[in-house]
Amino acid sequence: MIALSPAEWQALALSLRVALLAVLACLPFALGLGWVLSRKRFVGRMLLESLMFLPLILPPVVTGYALLALFGRHGPLGELLAQFGIVVAFRWTGAVIAAAVMGFPLLVLSVRAAFDGVDRRLEVAAHTLGASAWRSFATITLPLSMRGIAAGCALAFARAFGEFGATISFVSNIPGETRTLPIAIYELLNTPGGMPGVQRLALVALVVGVLASAMATVIAGGSLWRRRDDA
Repeated sequence: MIALSPAEWQALALSLRVALLAVLACLPFALGLGWVLSRKRFVGRMLLESLMFLPLILPPVVTGYALLALFGRHGPLGELLAQFGIVVAFRWTGAVIAAAVMGFPLLVLSVRAAFDGVDRRLEVAAHTLGASAWRSFATITLPLSMRGIAAGCALAFARAFGEFGATISFVSNIPGETRTLPIAIYELLNTPGGMPGVQRLALVALVVGVLASAMATVIAGGSLWRRRDDA
């Protein structure tokens, strides 16, 4: 068993909480956008897809700066939220936003692929029998897409768990508040004698990443043992 210090356990717990909440926060939006991209054809669709991929293309530090400009004390969204007593910049809630933004494209891609895999003739049959669009989605499209959606959630969780650049740019490195596992590793790298801590936390990150990746693979039905059984 890996022996972690209290501060390292705190960073691990914060990263797990941030990653989980990030997936839960962006899942409804990913479902909506994934359905629109899968089922609708409209002007500006290519532009929407391009904007969706920006967090994966831009340097994460740029994404973090953009979030700070939007949600900071003098940002348009930051000033609006401040009127209700809500502050996200330099708070752990801001880390959730940063992780959600970085994991969102991966989740949308998985959701869209899952919706694309549903036979549309089933939806047409449901409409013919009098089912509303919402009922058809809730009883046919969504259940048949759950494996792909769950796999996407696992991938988005892994991406959110490992987020560093956007997080440190947006919420900085505050012990007990915004110091996630990747930030703790970076800090130890710049601390004399911190290499043992780097090795411990890197191993923990590797274990979490492998588990999340394996879960996504098994859920999606692409594990090696399944392939052998199908052969």
